[in-house]
Amino acid sequence: MPKSTPTTPPLDREAKRRLAVIRHVEEVTGNVAMSCRYFGISRQAYYTWYRRYQAEGVEGLRTRSKAPKTSPNATHVEVAGKIIYLRQNYHFGPEKIAMYLKSAPLSTCPGSGPGDRPNATRSRYPAACP
Repeated sequence: MPKSTPTTPPLDREAKRRLAVIRHVEEVTGNVAMSCRYFGISRQAYYTWYRRYQAEGVEGLRTRSKAPKTSPNATHVEVAGKIIYLRQNYHFGPEKIAMYLKSAPLSTCPGSGPGDRPNATRSRYPAACP
């Protein structure tokens, strides 16, 4: 039996449109500004697609996720779990949960809370635990 080769999924509608714009510039007009005006896109968008097309080929034209790769201000998993636990088991509201989380900190570092340092020494990046 021959091995099956992984097939790439077909291009979505947006990727086909991007490829059509690039091919229109290369094969029909040769003029980026006129093609962009014809398709109703900005030249900046065209050049972004063109750079991806040159670097990655047709796969570079696929729609990419707009979700952030990191979320530094997100609530920590342990805090979110504690909030859900308090809501479901004790039916606490937001004020009571906030009071509970302030009185029972989850952090193992002493002095890591927002009110543990005076304003004069507060920095954006707190020192690591000793």
